[in-house]
Amino acid sequence: MTTTSDDRQGIQSVEIAMTVLDAIERGRGPMSLSQIAAAADMATSKAHRYLVSLGRAGLVAQLSSGRYDLGPAARRLGVESLRRMDEVGLASEHLPGLRDRTSHAVNLAVWGDHGPVLVRWEYGVHPLPITIRIGATMPLATSSVGLVFLAHLPRALTDPLVEDRNEEAVTKVLTNGYAVTTGVMIPGMKSVAAPVLTTSLPLAVALALPSTVSDEELAAATADLMETTTRMTVELGGAV
Repeated sequence: MTTTSDDRQGIQSVEIAMTVLDAIERGRGPMSLSQIAAAADMATSKAHRYLVSLGRAGLVAQLSSGRYDLGPAARRLGVESLRRMDEVGLASEHLPGLRDRTSHAVNLAVWGDHGPVLVRWEYGVHPLPITIRIGATMPLATSSVGLVFLAHLPRALTDPLVEDRNEEAVTKVLTNGYAVTTGVMIPGMKSVAAPVLTTSLPLAVALALPSTVSDEELAAATADLMETTTRMTVELGGAV
């Protein structure tokens, strides 16, 4: 079957309709026609025509106030998308690329009953005295992934598991967007972790580097980590 130029270009009207839906989603609540048009960067009359069609499809609903919000079909799609989503699986797809770009080991942690649990590990090119195994629970107040969870989870979940919350370190995570620890679990190893914010509990991705790594290489690896976790957050539907 021959693919034509038009096939590759897709259907422009569908793409424009998605900008209207995206404007409503970003509005975080019911919006007026003029608000939607401004957010979608289009004329009010044009936005209205798309809203009519989206309303017929159930993707948009007009409320009694006259404002517009996501409709029942959009809600069904959202629920089904969440049901099908394997957060760990989707996040794991980004780990090999991060490892290859930085050359350092990468791990992924989820929240378990007793703290952060390592569920993925991608080895880098630098030899490290790794003794931590998949399934290990990491220290909450002293490991980089633990500090990420302390910063982004409700205290009702974390307080029962930690005696010293390490508020100064938690504040740094919230300010910088990442956590750095050195020699906590393994002597000679530095760890940098950043959050992946999902629609449920966050995940944490960390780089494991030799503690002798230069400041320049550490900064470059941290920047790549932050860019990667931001992409993961967007892909998993979290708020950036």
